[in-house]
Amino acid sequence: MTTQSLSLPTATRKPIKRSAFEVEPWSVREAGLDLDVLARAESVFALSNGHVGLRGNLDEGEPYALPGTYLNSVFEYRQLPYAEAGYGYPESGQTIINVTNGKIIRLLVDDEPFDVRYGSVIEHERVLDLRSGVLTRDVHWRSPAGRAVRIRSTRLVSFTHRSIVAVQYEVTADDGARIVLQSELVANEEVPGAGNDPRSSAVLAQPLEAVEHDSMGTRLQLLHRTRRSSIGVAVAADHVVECTEGTSVSTASEIRDDWGRVTVTATLRPGDTLRLTKFVSYGWSSVRSRPALRDQVAAGLTGALHTGWKGLLDDQREFLDRFWEGADVTVEGDPALQQAVRFALFHVLQNSVRAEERPIAAKGLTGPGYDGHCFWDTDTFVLPVLVHTWPEAAADHLRWRHRTLDKARERAHTLHLAGAAFPWRTINGEECSGYWPAGTAAFHVNADIADAVIRYHDATRDEDFDAEVGVEILVETARLWRSLGHHDRRSAWHIAGVTGPDEYSAVADDNTYTNLMAERNLRAAVAAVAKHPEQAEALGVTDDEVAAWQRAADHVVVGYDEDLGVHEQSAGFTRHAVWDFRNTPADAYPLLLHYPYF
Repeated sequence: MTTQSLSLPTATRKPIKRSAFEVEPWSVREAGLDLDVLARAESVFALSNGHVGLRGNLDEGEPYALPGTYLNSVFEYRQLPYAEAGYGYPESGQTIINVTNGKIIRLLVDDEPFDVRYGSVIEHERVLDLRSGVLTRDVHWRSPAGRAVRIRSTRLVSFTHRSIVAVQYEVTADDGARIVLQSELVANEEVPGAGNDPRSSAVLAQPLEAVEHDSMGTRLQLLHRTRRSSIGVAVAADHVVECTEGTSVSTASEIRDDWGRVTVTATLRPGDTLRLTKFVSYGWSSVRSRPALRDQVAAGLTGALHTGWKGLLDDQREFLDRFWEGADVTVEGDPALQQAVRFALFHVLQNSVRAEERPIAAKGLTGPGYDGHCFWDTDTFVLPVLVHTWPEAAADHLRWRHRTLDKARERAHTLHLAGAAFPWRTINGEECSGYWPAGTAAFHVNADIADAVIRYHDATRDEDFDAEVGVEILVETARLWRSLGHHDRRSAWHIAGVTGPDEYSAVADDNTYTNLMAERNLRAAVAAVAKHPEQAEALGVTDDEVAAWQRAADHVVVGYDEDLGVHEQSAGFTRHAVWDFRNTPADAYPLLLHYPYF
């Protein structure tokens, strides 16, 4: 799409706008650039592989709605404030942090910085290609001094090289111009405040403490450590510079505690092109030494340089060809829905495929919403997709759950319960919710995890997984239900005082979802120990225990309103007042931000 230059003063010219993304079967295209909805585009165009994630910020770094580069499970602790504390309330929260930004490539044209808020944006288009797994950007820009350049960038987060992010940035001069590219690594970026919405993340200032830095030629390296969680973060970048034959190019580098820069300078004739390919390697560890972490990212960078830009692109396309061959869902008669389904599948894949025994968070690695926490929603909504499209990723997530069993057992013990009480929201397996009706009472998460184990078994029949991971999860969650529920005088089995999936109708008796999921969990545990007696014996499962699970499952209470002919959400739920949606103002949503809890 092309427009004429606006006749406004240079500093107030705005880029061209389009209100929506184009509907295409295999891509998401943004023709134009609307600065009023940058946050939306940054999330839609986010790239990830489950280990490292990049928000879809502009290459030059500004303007932005929210800068973001994330590593799965790199977080910082923070205090949870309580007006009135209570027994069993978690003391510390966890918040995913914005780690070192390796996306930034700044451009100066005859000393004038490329900024879409200045000069004339003649053309601007971004495309997320769901088959090649890359984000491309094409810009035609005229500087305030009248120098026109064409910019094409291609960004990739590799599925085959777990630590690698790569960007190819090309500048072609319409007119002769002196071009300067500044490729940077930046830590401790300033992040905007989150506001009052509890679904937003906390903002932590300066979460990274500098450990060491180094530069050599076009290679940069920064090492940091989180101040309280003591997680080491290492980032290394290297560059390949190419230019039209006969053009002189110079490079220089500099490095500081929180910042590194490689500068490339060239004088281009009309039609000349300067190409910079940037490879960035990310790693982290809470246990490995500084030299080991340094060597880890250096090795990742060496492997990427050996593969080369074209090799990374080819590997990415081959990987996605295999994924789409088994995962694609075709929708006839509705092009927008077809695009939406493929877009959703792509995001599920890219936020999980290389997580490798780390959690899949509510926002994946596209942003810091919900503090980067993993909830029960992953096990209930994401894993059923993965078990049929990329089962290895589903198994890895459940192995992460299994690795956190000791923390879940500790939580159950704190709550005077048997078995394991998995957290409602977490990054490292510890409960970190300050909202006690969910963090303490949303026990259904345990059955949701058990259900994911059942679904994975049904889809794969992976006997090794069952023996190593599945049986123990099913047993420990069954033990929780047996200690949490109770039989009444007529032998009916109840679960009282819990919070179901409707977190805003909290602490209820006999929540139907919770009771039915607990029943499924109990029956699966009975079947699992019968099939795997050696694992059951190692876990100390007794015949009496199994009989108790079976009896509870056979007598679980499922509420039903005979007058309405519907199952109740929980005991007495259908006798509550009906909310007056008709007279609720449109600006009073979401309700939790505009009405008191009761």
